[in-house]
Amino acid sequence: MGSVAKKGLQKYLLQLQHHPLRTKAITAAVLSGISDTVSQKLSGIPKLQLRRILLKMLFGFAYLGPFGHYMYMLLDKIFKGKRDSKTVAKKVVLEQLTTSPCNNLLFMIYYGVVVEGRPWMHVKTRIKQEYPKVQMTAWTGNISEPTGKSYDIAQDCIAK
Repeated sequence: MGSVAKKGLQKYLLQLQHHPLRTKAITAAVLSGISDTVSQKLSGIPKLQLRRILLKMLFGFAYLGPFGHYMYMLLDKIFKGKRDSKTVAKKVVLEQLTTSPCNNLLFMIYYGVVVEGRPWMHVKTRIKQEYPKVQMTAWTGNISEPTGKSYDIAQDCIAK
């Protein structure tokens, strides 16, 4: 079985080398789909919402993959292709302070308007209420509310 995985990884890396943008877009779509499927299962949804999964995959394919591709090309230019651990840390900090907030905001707009089909006014209100918490979670990884109560993001999205 190890040789099958190794061959698969080699083929993937070859595709990444020859077709980086396409490979990253497809990878982002697949990971978005897997992520949402797991999220729905963990939150206890009795039946998977296929439309939601497909729309999240579309977001991954059309935006996350290409954006990440070009963003890291830009970071490589800014840092002149350096790959030492100190430079990698600087890239991560720069990305987290600049594009992470924009990406989270854009995703919240996309999710509210496209996935949930809510009117802009409702989406705007929800963003005002929840965006700071979403961004802080992205930065810290802490998904607890200030009260200490566990915060299930997937279930919250379904309930609203």
